[in-house]
Amino acid sequence: MNALKNDLPDGFGSALLAAGRSAEIPESEDVYGWLVGGWEIDVLHYRGADTSPLGLKGEVHFGWVLEGRAVQDVWIMPRVSERTPATDKFNDMYGTTLRVWDPTINAWRITWINPARGHYEQQIGRRSGDDIVQVGARPDGTPTRWMFTEITAASFHWTGESLMTDGKTWKLEGEFRARRTR
Repeated sequence: MNALKNDLPDGFGSALLAAGRSAEIPESEDVYGWLVGGWEIDVLHYRGADTSPLGLKGEVHFGWVLEGRAVQDVWIMPRVSERTPATDKFNDMYGTTLRVWDPTINAWRITWINPARGHYEQQIGRRSGDDIVQVGARPDGTPTRWMFTEITAASFHWTGESLMTDGKTWKLEGEFRARRTR
């Protein structure tokens, strides 16, 4: 891994990373800036029709990017120190979310990519009371809803759901309980 980091093009990190939010994003619309930093996560992942949770550990890292116009993250499950080539593909996550403020819709455009599992989604994110709700769809058209709830400076609860074919029932697919590491 260290050799890979040393092979990054000069300036890539400094061109991507930003010190903070761009002045173009109103403070009142800074929905995701509080996430910047590292988090450890306890994961409950539900497999298809099996509703018994698989308890896993992971990590997530957030930062301002693109001159402070976006918040990007890296979700890793299992943790870097526990990853092996034998990781169950259903529970393999080494992906990134890019959340970009769009003043034309007064919301955040979100793209999630997990190449470890071939999972891609696009959503729109907004505050909803004390929570953050992201809604969108998978490439196959399945509606999704992801929510940050129980938000504090040092913790949050994240849930991921998909809409069942009845068009009314949301199915819980995963939960993440996060604690800030620094």
